[in-house]
Amino acid sequence: MKTYYNERIQWVRESRNITQKEITSYLGIEQQQYARYEKGINVMPVTYLKPICKYLGVSADYIIGLGNE
Repeated sequence: MKTYYNERIQWVRESRNITQKEITSYLGIEQQQYARYEKGINVMPVTYLKPICKYLGVSADYIIGLGNE
């Protein structure tokens, strides 16, 4: 089941030409694990939200669908 935040994280990452490998290196997790978050196979722990937002340069409000900027 794909949730809204998964789509936004993937869209922002791809629009900035950032690979999954680059973001997983930053997070210190395996690429396969991160891919499962983007695909909605696994629920991403909230502890990754802040570092992902920082790395991608977007707000948590945008990622979780509370804003469009």
